[in-house]
Amino acid sequence: MFGFIKKSLEKTKEAIQSVVGSEKKEKIPKDLLEEALLEADIDYDLVEKILENLPEEVTKEKLKKELSWVLDVPPNNIEINDKPYTFLIIGVNGAGKTTTIAKLANMYKKQGKSVILGAADTFRAAAIEQLSKWAEILDVPIIKTKHGHDPAAVAYDTISSAKAKGIDIAIIDTAGRLHNKVNLQNELKKIVNVSQKAHPNAPHKKILVIDGTQGSSAINQAKVFKDVIGADGVIVTKLDGTAKGGSIFTIANDLNLPIYFVGVGEKPDDLVKFDKEEFIEGILEGIYSG
Repeated sequence: MFGFIKKSLEKTKEAIQSVVGSEKKEKIPKDLLEEALLEADIDYDLVEKILENLPEEVTKEKLKKELSWVLDVPPNNIEINDKPYTFLIIGVNGAGKTTTIAKLANMYKKQGKSVILGAADTFRAAAIEQLSKWAEILDVPIIKTKHGHDPAAVAYDTISSAKAKGIDIAIIDTAGRLHNKVNLQNELKKIVNVSQKAHPNAPHKKILVIDGTQGSSAINQAKVFKDVIGADGVIVTKLDGTAKGGSIFTIANDLNLPIYFVGVGEKPDDLVKFDKEEFIEGILEGIYSG
């Protein structure tokens, strides 16, 4: 799948080249580089940190070294070492949680694993309907209830059903409303506690879905979820549809979590494992290669 991340950075590269130009270059003046990194939506304070030890004319190699330490977060390998291995998907509404769940289910199915979905975003009837459609398309079972019912019960039933049927992986959706943080906090904590009653190690991964098109502004929302129940890692969605790809540096720097996958399109196959080297190379190409 090498090359998909670079390809998804086309809009970000265009934004960078609107500042530095599209011709090939060996060095970039530091002040112009600062403008380019900000244009790619890297947080201002982080840009200053990246640039502080660089000379006035910056080569690709020197910048690569500085960008690499920013992405020095825990490794993003997921070892499926329990059954059912449970993913709890968290994040704000509109970030692409439901589509990401479908992509994860599709990926694991293609690896020969059995998957069940849990529609525990009972706050929105549309979320249950959307996930149900994906379950039908992907031909995987789903546990759901009516709009407004207890989401923790859905999580419990999903994991219990997976255990009873010998299913490898359970992927559970959750609500993402932020207007009432206390309700959200209580609901998510209850889901985690009840999941543990269904299976001692569940949920194995609490994955935070962040909308790439929101750029750095999505970080504060993400921090709320991380503070509420913790998070084991991140999936960044819609990377192909944004000029704000540089925000991944800010996400890594602010959250210090593994970036497991990035969404690079609308189709079920458009989820790729995040590759730090390929991502940095894509950004550097935008700056130096034209």
